[in-house]
Amino acid sequence: IFFRGSPHLFNTMRPLNEDEWKLVLEKLSKYIGANSKYLINRTDEEWVFMLHERRVWYMSKRLKDMAVHFARDSLRGCGVAFGRFTHHGRFRLDVTCLDFLSQYAQYKIWVKPNQEQSYLYGNNVTRAGLGRITQGTPRYQGVVVYNMADVPLGFGVSALSTTACTKCETNAMVLFHETDVAEYLRNEDHLAS
Repeated sequence: IFFRGSPHLFNTMRPLNEDEWKLVLEKLSKYIGANSKYLINRTDEEWVFMLHERRVWYMSKRLKDMAVHFARDSLRGCGVAFGRFTHHGRFRLDVTCLDFLSQYAQYKIWVKPNQEQSYLYGNNVTRAGLGRITQGTPRYQGVVVYNMADVPLGFGVSALSTTACTKCETNAMVLFHETDVAEYLRNEDHLAS
């Protein structure tokens, strides 16, 4: 576990080390696959991933250079919070990265209006609530969840493949919930800290 050591190790904003970078890329590739290269090699300006207090932040290099001038105790974060490392060394994506995931998602699921509120309360999606699914979605694949108006609601893991979804019963789970935009309200303190 690479979190042992000085307590000040996580108070400074720093680039990801090799092990951390590998975990972040593995998680990103679960949702956006090879499109993760578009987050790294942007055409507008250079963007970087930085670690600050176990959180991974995605920001422009210009913004990172300005953040250096703040005292480490004063800096709570900078840029977009992409996720965080758990105490066990695993990486978890936060709902705050949904805008970037939805731009580059390979696999998508659209939820019917009658299941939308249930999903936003943190429940899994059943076949009865499935509006559409991307062709060729494999089982246990990271997917971005949309409503029928193409507004991103969150992300999760597909419980069934596309072909299995067409043959299953209406009460079968098709999506395991991971996070949604209602988390901004439910876990406001956690996202801000």
